[in-house]
Amino acid sequence: MMHSKTILIVDDEPRTRQGLKKTIGIWSEGKYEIICAASAKEAIDVLEQQRVHLLITDICMPETSGLKMLEQLNMKKHKLVVIILSGFSEFDYAQQAIRLGVVNYLLKPINKHKLIESVEKAMEVEANQERVGKIEKLVDGKLLNIRSENYRIQSPIKEALRFVDENGRGQLSLRDVANHVHLNSSYLSVLFKEQTNLTFSEYMTRRRLENAKNLLMSTDLTIDEIAHEVGYQTAKYFIKLFKEFEGVTPSRFRKSNNDNPIQ
Repeated sequence: MMHSKTILIVDDEPRTRQGLKKTIGIWSEGKYEIICAASAKEAIDVLEQQRVHLLITDICMPETSGLKMLEQLNMKKHKLVVIILSGFSEFDYAQQAIRLGVVNYLLKPINKHKLIESVEKAMEVEANQERVGKIEKLVDGKLLNIRSENYRIQSPIKEALRFVDENGRGQLSLRDVANHVHLNSSYLSVLFKEQTNLTFSEYMTRRRLENAKNLLMSTDLTIDEIAHEVGYQTAKYFIKLFKEFEGVTPSRFRKSNNDNPIQ
């Protein structure tokens, strides 16, 4: 059975590990893969080898504590949502845990209902983070700035942007846009850069690549078909531009982002 998400439980006490695994397993009804680690070192090995969506870890463990483990981990790289378990009620532990991005802090002995509530909340947080991450990958930051500052952009350039967005799939030139907004091409070029902080050519490229990313994520169209769909005559040129702007090929972008589709 394929599991969509993985939960890692880290505790040096075997009975606690198995108890947590059993409780969460019954609640999840096989929906999540639940794995265990007996130490921070073992947990880090697991995290280096596979994607974990929720980490539930004890604070007090021999050799390396749960908090020390979180400090050592690159939280951004692993995109971890974390629940801390502890037999200690000292406030500074909780404060430190919150600074490290922990979503909940549970005291031992663990109440089953509170555990399940915490896991449910944590998985919601994880799903939201994943959704936001996907959207950030789809949206071009510079285009987003232009959209958010649209109220400051003058009418001729607003109309030029609208015209490009609606007709950019064809072989649209600066002259075509200039004719549409009744401006001289040279003047439009200067005004466009002044208002958007992008040249007309770069705006066209970024807009087309943004469309391409959406198609890569939401359709089964081939790379060649997507290249033509967004306005490029050859897939070779499209792939070159895509890699230049995104750092990966269109195929790699599609594969890495479609492993966990937006829910």
